[in-house]
Amino acid sequence: MHKARHNPLNSIAAHAALLTWTAIALFPVTVILVNSFKTRKAIFREPLALPDAESFSMVGYQTVMKQGDFFLYFQNSMIVTVASLFLILLFGAMAAFALSEYRFRGNTLMGLYLALGIMIPIRIGTVAILELMVDTGLVNTLAALILVYTAQGLPLAVFILSEFMRQVSDDLKNAGRIDGMSEYAIFFRLVLPLVRPAMATVAVFNMIPIWNDLWFPLILAPGEATKTLTLGSQVFIGQFVTDWNAVLSALSLAILPVLVLYVIFSRQLIRGITSGAVK
Repeated sequence: MHKARHNPLNSIAAHAALLTWTAIALFPVTVILVNSFKTRKAIFREPLALPDAESFSMVGYQTVMKQGDFFLYFQNSMIVTVASLFLILLFGAMAAFALSEYRFRGNTLMGLYLALGIMIPIRIGTVAILELMVDTGLVNTLAALILVYTAQGLPLAVFILSEFMRQVSDDLKNAGRIDGMSEYAIFFRLVLPLVRPAMATVAVFNMIPIWNDLWFPLILAPGEATKTLTLGSQVFIGQFVTDWNAVLSALSLAILPVLVLYVIFSRQLIRGITSGAVK
C-alpha cells in the first residue's frame, strides 16, 4: 500500500489560518499589557507603540496597589472562582456518572433537561435569582455568586463529562465491583482519573466566564467587601474622568490567573478537546 502523499500547501494553509487566528486573539491582550506600562499621553498618542524611555511609566500599577483594595477584590475573585469550579466539577462529574452508568426511568429526559441549561442563558432569570437571594439573605455575599456560577456551569459539565464517562471500559468498573469496591470508590478511584482531560476542559471553559463576569457581581454582590476584581476595576472609571493607566494595569493583573491556568492545564485541555477526533 502506498502512503498518502502529504500536501505541503494544505499544511501551509492550516498554519497560516491558525497563526492569523492567534494574532487576532492575542491582539487586544497585547494592547492592554503594552499600554499598562505607558503614560496617559502615550496611550492616546501611540496606542500600538511599545513603551520607550520617555513613555514608560508604572503609575497605573502604583495606583492600583494604593487604591481600590485590589488585593481584596483579587481574593474575592479567587474564592468565587475556585469554589465554583470545585462544585461544578464535583456535582457535574457525579451527575454525569449517574446518567452514563445507570439506566433508570427518566434517564434520557433528565439528560435533555440538563442540556437545556446550555441553550438558555442564565441571565434571563436575573430578576428571579435576585428575588431568591433577597429572600434567603444572600445578597452581598460570595455564596450568592458561587451558587449562581455553579448552576450556570453544571449543564455544560454534565454534557461533556457524561460523554467521556460512557467511553470508560465497563470491564474495568465491573472488575472493581467484583473486588468489592463501592460505587463511590469506583467513581473516585477508577473513573475520575480516566476523565482528567475532560475535567480540565470543563474547568477552563467555566473559569474564564466566571473570572471575567461583571453582570452577577454588579447585581448580587456590589458591596465593597464582596466586589470581585472585574467589578472593582470599575472604581477607576468615572463619569467624567477615567484613569486609563489604572484600568489597564488592573486588567493586566486580572489576566495573569487565566494565563497560569491555561499553562497548567493546556495539555489536558487539548487532549480533552481532541479526544475521539482521531481513531
